Amino acid sequence: MTENIRLKIYIDGAARGNPGPAGIGVVVMNSEGHILREIKEYIGPATNNIAEYRAAVKALQIASRLGGEKLDIFCDSELIVRQIKGEYKVKDEKLRDLCKEVKALEKKFQEVNIELVPRERNKQADKLANIAINLGTL
Repeated sequence: MTENIRLKIYIDGAARGNPGPAGIGVVVMNSEGHILREIKEYIGPATNNIAEYRAAVKALQIASRLGGEKLDIFCDSELIVRQIKGEYKVKDEKLRDLCKEVKALEKKFQEVNIELVPRERNKQADKLANIAINLGTL
């Protein structure tokens, strides 16, 4: 594996209704900002928070397959970012299990940073999550 492959990843999860039909969007870029992968996936009925976590899980799985070693993950959900960083407790059992899965996947990498970004900076991942819902509910 090449040394220090750094990936920039934008993630989003969306649900129409809460819970309701849900989808995830993931945009994986190299350190120069070139898009390597765009993922849109319908995940069935879920809450928006479950969708956000499922997007994080998918992002880490894809980053591993691409040989990423250092990850910068950008998400517009304050709850998810702060729970993954350990700043907020994860009270919901389903979210706790997903957070544990994220933490286990993070161990495959040298470095994982997750950062809260405004929704405007996460438009492509949001768009992909909504396309996934549209395709899944046809």
